[in-house]
Amino acid sequence: MTVINCGGEHTYGDYLEWSRPYGDELIDGNHYVREASPTRTHQDVTYRLYLEIAKALEGTSFKVYGAPLDVRIPKASESDNDIDTVLQPDVFIVCDPRIVDERGARGGPDWVAEVSSKSTARHDKIVKVPVYERAGVRELWLVDPTKRILSIYRLEDGRYGAPTVVKMVGTTQLTAAPGVSVNWDRLFASVGC
Repeated sequence: MTVINCGGEHTYGDYLEWSRPYGDELIDGNHYVREASPTRTHQDVTYRLYLEIAKALEGTSFKVYGAPLDVRIPKASESDNDIDTVLQPDVFIVCDPRIVDERGARGGPDWVAEVSSKSTARHDKIVKVPVYERAGVRELWLVDPTKRILSIYRLEDGRYGAPTVVKMVGTTQLTAAPGVSVNWDRLFASVGC
């Protein structure tokens, strides 16, 4: 990811004028730009993860969404145009439909998965994890499909502790959405890697 800061802090109002449909994010007023499109593996894993979650959520009131869809993270009650943090999580679950509108979501989702790649892993861990924590995301998954390692951050007393790190084999349960799990063996068999 590359940081572009054109003299001053940007807001969601600015973002709506110059952002591209996929890959741009705004964090604390700084414009982050994805340098290249995601890899095939990243897209395959993201798509299959989305399908696993969508199937598990059928018949519930929870909704699953995927990038590109803006998640606006207000710091207080500022208007949309004044928000200075806008993310596009790879896959996310919203339990409260009131935070979803035509532009995406306003406020932290309940569960987020970021599928990391060589170019985004450091950015996801150092820059985005604190934003998700501040936004109150109850459960955050950093998915490393190359190493097949999953880092799970869970919010306790408003903070993330050290992540639980597990190998992506068998099944992993989500705690933010009861009864939902991901079968990694099935997912990777369908991805073909």
